[in-house]
Amino acid sequence: MASPHLPFLSFPKTLPPPPPPLKPHAHRTSLAAAPAPPPAPPDGAGPAAPTRGDRFLGLQLATEAAARVLAPDDADRRRRRKEKRRALARKPSGLASCYGCGAPLQTAEEAAPGYVDPDTYELKKRHHQLRTVLCGRCKLLSHGHMVTAVGGHGGYPGGKQFVSAEQLREKLSYLRHEKALIVKLVDIVDFNGSFLARVRDFAGANPIILVITKVDLLPRDTDLNCIGDWVVESVVKKKLNVLSVHLTSSKSLVGITGVISEIQQEKKGRDVYILGSANVGKSAFISAMLRTMAYKDPVAAAAQKYKPIQSAVPGTTLGPIQIEAFLGGGKLYDTPGVHLHHRQAAVIHADDLPSLAPQSRLKGRCFPANDTDIELSGNSLFWAGLVRVDVVKALPRSRLTFYGPKKLKINMVRTTEADQFYETEVGVTLTPPTGKERAEGWAGLQGVRELKIKYEERDRPACDIAISGLGWISVEPSGVPSNGPDDNIEEEHDGGELHLVVHVPKPVEVFVRSPLPVGKAASQWYQYQELTEEEEELRPKWHY
Repeated sequence: MASPHLPFLSFPKTLPPPPPPLKPHAHRTSLAAAPAPPPAPPDGAGPAAPTRGDRFLGLQLATEAAARVLAPDDADRRRRRKEKRRALARKPSGLASCYGCGAPLQTAEEAAPGYVDPDTYELKKRHHQLRTVLCGRCKLLSHGHMVTAVGGHGGYPGGKQFVSAEQLREKLSYLRHEKALIVKLVDIVDFNGSFLARVRDFAGANPIILVITKVDLLPRDTDLNCIGDWVVESVVKKKLNVLSVHLTSSKSLVGITGVISEIQQEKKGRDVYILGSANVGKSAFISAMLRTMAYKDPVAAAAQKYKPIQSAVPGTTLGPIQIEAFLGGGKLYDTPGVHLHHRQAAVIHADDLPSLAPQSRLKGRCFPANDTDIELSGNSLFWAGLVRVDVVKALPRSRLTFYGPKKLKINMVRTTEADQFYETEVGVTLTPPTGKERAEGWAGLQGVRELKIKYEERDRPACDIAISGLGWISVEPSGVPSNGPDDNIEEEHDGGELHLVVHVPKPVEVFVRSPLPVGKAASQWYQYQELTEEEEELRPKWHY
């Protein structure tokens, strides 16, 4: 059967154009996007585009403006980098130094620190043993001679001075740029005078462990819990951020183990620097550390043979002394003592310096004594030839208790006779200065400070008067026991105010502070601070 005939279909070669889009009604908003504007001509095209010269000039002007804005910051950064490089250049180098004082070894000037006999120097150098050499000055110091080497200390000419206190400060300026652990030492007998207030100028942002030395010199039966709290409270008032506080004695080794433990925990491979004012006990502290560490650390045991020299002369250490003391890495440095002009050691003769250093436990000396009926008002007390206290007004039972070196005598005379007494007795009874020859060159007690002290509680000292570099005087409004019939009657005298005038050598400073809780009775009157949990957490902890 034949298939049906299918018609032939033909297709156009080109498609017709699409119909134009429908226009929206006037009353209806169109959802279609508006046509995009034509792209802007690129920079450099178009009739109004900047020329190449315009672009170059604009770039130059922008660069000059940015330079004017950033120039101060760049200059400040360059200045800081320059100071850092200059400070780090003072870091101890590999040059051979005396292990006793840190002075560079030399063979040219026999009277200067660091001098070694040329033959000895060459022999030790040939055998690579220069680190085991002690200079001539240190040998004299080790035999008790008072050989000064720091200009401006000793108070008198005589004896060549080789190093200034400012030069010693400069030798420590690199510390603020180092990553180190700082152990700062403070003498409890001269707490305010040896505190080294601007320690961050040396330490920078490095962590600090505060070590209080010579606690074995405090009066018998002193409660160290009270002392520790008093020290922490003083540190908080001074706004010094420290890791912790340690009460120590280099002589009896009290607290040394605790300091070593914290140093090992915190140093983390860094070098450890012992920092403090002159004669605060840095070399003695290092010796105690090495002696304690030697039981477990063979490196510390070997370092004991070549340890820094200890002496009463300010400026015994003249340069950072590097000590290999740690088995796990990091070095220990004994640094030059920072000389403070406001301490008594800065004004007396070098031969009188040992008299300022207490050799045994302090014992308060009371004036008037308990067995006398003398009143303080109208009297003057001389503490050697270094301090004079005029009592202008005082309560009938007031007492002044002196804590300091036992070698320094205390004399009491009527204030009307004080000037003549001092003039005739200075250098004789009132020593130091010792001898008429030194007394003739003595500048006298030119620094005068008037103190008006108010008291709130009669059963505790009103305050301490601390003499920088010497000790302190406890002011007790009701210190003398009364045996009279009116023992229980409250005394009222001049509104409860004590009026004293303190005379000291001109540079020496006088501090008025809260009373240091020493002696057996202190644990009864000392008041601990009431703190919140947050305050307790932020305060540094103390150990002994």
